Amino acid sequence: MERGSTGIIPIRKSELGYRDGGSGKLNRKVAGRLPLRPEARAKAIVYGEGQLGKLDGKVTNGLVRHSEKYEIVGVVDSTKARLDAGEFLDGVKNGIPVFRDLADATDKLDYVPKYFIYGIAPLASYLDGSQRAVIITAMKMGMNIINGLPEFFTEDAEFIRVSLECDVQIQDIRKPPPRKDLHIFSGRIAQIKTPVVTVFGTDCAVGKRTTAIRLVEALRERGLSVSFIATGQTGLLQGAKYGVAVDVLSSGFQTGEVEHAVIKAAETDQPDMIVVEGQGALSHPAFTSSTAIIRGAKPSAIILQHPPRRKDRCDFPGIAMPTLKSEIELNEIISGAKVIAITLNHEDMLDADIEQTVATYEDKYGLPTTDVLKHGCDKIVKKLFEVFPELRQVEFAVR
Repeated sequence: MERGSTGIIPIRKSELGYRDGGSGKLNRKVAGRLPLRPEARAKAIVYGEGQLGKLDGKVTNGLVRHSEKYEIVGVVDSTKARLDAGEFLDGVKNGIPVFRDLADATDKLDYVPKYFIYGIAPLASYLDGSQRAVIITAMKMGMNIINGLPEFFTEDAEFIRVSLECDVQIQDIRKPPPRKDLHIFSGRIAQIKTPVVTVFGTDCAVGKRTTAIRLVEALRERGLSVSFIATGQTGLLQGAKYGVAVDVLSSGFQTGEVEHAVIKAAETDQPDMIVVEGQGALSHPAFTSSTAIIRGAKPSAIILQHPPRRKDRCDFPGIAMPTLKSEIELNEIISGAKVIAITLNHEDMLDADIEQTVATYEDKYGLPTTDVLKHGCDKIVKKLFEVFPELRQVEFAVR
């Protein structure tokens, strides 16, 4: 679906800052708050305590790397305080500092960001006492709360009470639209002529969304019109125009919502290509959303993301990872499309390991292979132009 409103508690009054008498000057200390700062692209701080750069910090990691909707002004993670988040993640400074806690953040920033984004996505999605206390503190400081967990804060009595007392807003990104607004599968996806490419993986938390977004950016740089379909909370938080958090929908609506998002993008944007973010893995026993995505999007081609050094499923020690060969075969059988490229997640790999793995996979599978964070998307783009030659014509026309 086209992204619309999710679970929200409305603000009762607008508050951009406190002014000192008739002087017009902002008073930094009123009712225990620093002034809220007005801006065009809202400033946000991301809470990723202990998880920056880790699997459960994928929301934090994603927002550090890319955000069209919010200006990320900092990350809260006491274990990496005083570091640059971009440099820690990818070796390149991006000016997003890591703070010890919220007090440290507001002291160094000298203002209160408009939004507090809860950036941890654990398998067990329920908050403990210390995490609840941080969210309440953020509200009392004047920040609006953005929640990506399937535990909905807008249904929490304590959070509702505090938000109303503090005149702040709570938004549950993964809260499904009302049932009347959901879509069942219609079959209309078969009429879409725009090439649809899905980025799937051999496990969850392997970088499918990151690869998809980097590919969208690379294609746009070449002058193509590309629509991106988000299927999880991080893509929506990053500002995706189309999509829905598929995993919180009942099975009867998952495929239909993905289909509807692709059709909506195709009809509204009339793009040269549509790139769809995958979830989980087709072979993963804990997730079913990947099956709905592959059926609802009906991809023309598939890119497969794989972590070569990972031995067990994410969050499931003792459940072995599938082979790349078996996952390629499974994706092709279920989708009827071909896997046209392999992309790597370089966790636990040195640069030399990446180079060797790329060479090995290209020789073994006959598919272009790359790590988009290390080497970019040129190989994938080249392959897409081979598979869809009409894209090359668009690029030439733009030039």
